[in-house]
Amino acid sequence: MMQYLYLCLIIFTLLVPLMLSFDKRVAFYKNWGMLFPAIFIMSTVFIVWDIAFAHAGIWGFNDDYLIGVRIFGLPLEEWSFFVVVPYACVFIYACLNAYVKKDVLQKTHRPFLLVLIAILWIVGILYYTRLYTSITFVSTAFLLTYHIWKKTQWLSRFLLAYLVSSVPFLLVNGILTGSIIENSVVWYNEAHILNLRIGTIPVEDAVYNLLMLLLTVHFFEIFKQNHLVNRNC
Repeated sequence: MMQYLYLCLIIFTLLVPLMLSFDKRVAFYKNWGMLFPAIFIMSTVFIVWDIAFAHAGIWGFNDDYLIGVRIFGLPLEEWSFFVVVPYACVFIYACLNAYVKKDVLQKTHRPFLLVLIAILWIVGILYYTRLYTSITFVSTAFLLTYHIWKKTQWLSRFLLAYLVSSVPFLLVNGILTGSIIENSVVWYNEAHILNLRIGTIPVEDAVYNLLMLLLTVHFFEIFKQNHLVNRNC
């Protein structure tokens, strides 16, 4: 049974968002034409990154909790991770946009993100030899800097969605990193992380999740805008 652990986590992560995608008010299924191309672009980048890091021994996967199918060295569950988790988190983003009309972080998101960007740049550069830390922090800082500079209108709403989605993220990733099992599903080379953890979760994972979701929403919003323009032509 334990060999299905990662697969079960993927299924449970997808189950509720998929069932609620047909809610009349959110009608998330209508966004699939914009969402899946955005996920494809993001996942192409992250899967190449994942494969490279796995081959370099920066992280890896425990076969005891996997069904045993690997593609380019990555478990099948890991491939599905880059579809299911962004889907679930963008679903949260869409629900908050539909049900929370007030932009609650409009006034505070910019100073918060400026501080976060500064920390990410500094830590990422100082710890350049710790590859998971440096690449994740610098990449996230770069993308956030771009959106702060562009004064992206949806950035505050994205931040709210990221904070809300961090709750299920901590639960799922906590299991993957060994919070309730003897050996973790995913292991990390301690030479390439800061060894600062949220429970059993490396702090880099939280930043990695931020980058993954921001990149997905970045393209999702571009495709949505293009769709509106084409529809109005």
